[in-house]
Amino acid sequence: MQTGKYQGNLPAESTKLIGRREEVAALRTLFGKARLVTVTGVAGVGKTRIALRAAAALQREFVDGAWLVTLSPLAEGSALPYAIAESLPLADQSARPVTDVLADYLAGRELLLVLDTCEHMTEACAGAIETLLAAAPGLRVLATSRRPLNCADEQVFTVEPLPVPVNDVWQGNDAVALLLDRAAASVPGFKIDESNLEAVLRVCRRLEGLPLAIELAAARLREVTPERLAERLEDRFKELGTTDHQVYGADPPWHQALRTAIGWSHQLCTPAERLLWARVSVFAGGIDPTAAKQVCADDRLPAWQIPQLLESLADKSILIWEPTGAGDRYRMLDTIREFGAIWLRDLGQEERIRRRHRDYYLALAREGDLCWIGPDQYLWYDRMTAEHDNLRAALQFSLARPEGHVALDLAGSLWFFWYPCGFPAEGRHYLERALKQDREPGPARNKVMWACSLALVCQGEGALAVELAQQCVTDADRLGDVESALMARCAIMCASIILGDCERTIEVGDEVIPRAAGSIYVFPMLLALTAYGMARTMTGRFEEGIATLERLRGLCDQYGERWQRAYGDVLRAQVELACDRPARAQEYAQAGLEVKWRLHDSVGMAMAIDLLAPAAVATGAGERAARMLGLADQIWDTVGKQHFGAPELIAARQACEKQVLGVLGERAYLDAFQAGREADLDSEVSYALGGRVG
Repeated sequence: MQTGKYQGNLPAESTKLIGRREEVAALRTLFGKARLVTVTGVAGVGKTRIALRAAAALQREFVDGAWLVTLSPLAEGSALPYAIAESLPLADQSARPVTDVLADYLAGRELLLVLDTCEHMTEACAGAIETLLAAAPGLRVLATSRRPLNCADEQVFTVEPLPVPVNDVWQGNDAVALLLDRAAASVPGFKIDESNLEAVLRVCRRLEGLPLAIELAAARLREVTPERLAERLEDRFKELGTTDHQVYGADPPWHQALRTAIGWSHQLCTPAERLLWARVSVFAGGIDPTAAKQVCADDRLPAWQIPQLLESLADKSILIWEPTGAGDRYRMLDTIREFGAIWLRDLGQEERIRRRHRDYYLALAREGDLCWIGPDQYLWYDRMTAEHDNLRAALQFSLARPEGHVALDLAGSLWFFWYPCGFPAEGRHYLERALKQDREPGPARNKVMWACSLALVCQGEGALAVELAQQCVTDADRLGDVESALMARCAIMCASIILGDCERTIEVGDEVIPRAAGSIYVFPMLLALTAYGMARTMTGRFEEGIATLERLRGLCDQYGERWQRAYGDVLRAQVELACDRPARAQEYAQAGLEVKWRLHDSVGMAMAIDLLAPAAVATGAGERAARMLGLADQIWDTVGKQHFGAPELIAARQACEKQVLGVLGERAYLDAFQAGREADLDSEVSYALGGRVG
């Protein structure tokens, strides 16, 4: 049994899986003969939990691990490839269609892909799965869905509710064991005895062994006795009957036991709790309490009450509390969110609350735009990546319901998310959609154009980046939009480098840098100095390059900026190598790598590590140099186009490879190279940061 360098992103178990051993074993066995298994069953039956348990058991059988993609936050099928790419250790920034990128990435790997909650986009899932399976012989897909995907060679595995006792013998029964386990969490010391046995059995039978329904009912035992719980469930079941699909309008319809449990839980909530439950259903992925106050509060639901109401809903198992390093967050199970969304729609509040959700994330994007160049970059990176699902939902809503220039405003304000935070492919997708939808000239459109140009640079599309940036220059100059005019010219500088035209970068920089120095906008100056310093270095004008990079470093330090400063350090390492100062080159490369590692900037990491290799071999540390080349290759493999396709950078890498091969010999070189390429990424980056050359 092999272990790959990546083990996957499966979540640690937060709750025990009661019973289901036979199902998990059968699911594992299916993968001996099937490449696609879809776990189906009614809402609340435990599809996700069983699939994750099976995936965890299978994980080590796949060289490249098991990877979970949660689809419930997605509203559009077009977002599916980006969600898959985001979940994998894949940072491909090329301009190819994302599905093609995924197919190429998976083609040579042995990997288990877990697609959770496919039922709302079965057609998109089926198309993507068939494409990826055709391209990747070592790929296996485990999907969960309330309905089959109807793919070729799909094996459907149906999960049934837990069996319930047919008599008073309850020991060993999984439904009773589940209720007892969850009840003990709500009421410490809870036990089954003669006084409550009959009521417990009635609850399990009435809920027909449906796990989510049992868990919701068990959470109520802190407030009512088992006897009273059984009576209320009986009353609720009779009240519902089988004719309320217009209220519980799920597709496919829910199991009546689940409707009974959720409907009763809803009835027992206070009016304020019910209203908040409905309103927070607009959040995709996680729920930040501050965001919940801004989106959900009004005269009926005062902001000061919302933190307490969130805690109360968590106590009732409606929300799941997830403490993080940045504070509390909450999430909803898909079925609970679905109920809240139906209720919100019936209240006639869906459009209003979704607009408030969009407006909150627009305000957050604008704030991040203003604050990115500053001492809190790490905090902003963590905050925005945690809100990725909600940002995507806000963008999709803005594009689906155009109002003014909101879609342009939101997509453009997120430039720092698309570019520094490392999502240029998805950014380009939304930026181009916004440009196509709203063609009215103005500052919002200009910002989207230069942001899209930078995304194109990241993807190695220099010619397209120059074309779009030049259009932005023309429009911005005509409108007197100083910031966009500067940023578009900076994009031309960056694009010219990857096109191999450093002289044009220097020429444009000679115009831009004096203008930027007199501007109130900081980022154009930082970007211009970076590109200018790189062009000077690559054309052999090292002293001028050093002076430019020192100026960049000082300006970054003045504002507490890290991301751009780290690129300056990487470029400075190139200069120090060219000047035969390998020890200083390593210091600068390691300083840049430390920041890029913290910000998960794969391109910056790979560039820095590529420089650690020649620094090592220059002092005779050939084995270390080969490991660094292997590690850089591992990272470039997830990025796509190496070195943005820049010929000078590619030539430098090839020269280093040839030198290290000459020092070590072929066998020793390949052994050390493979050790770096196949190592655990975090461990090997720690090694790269720890070593010192003499």
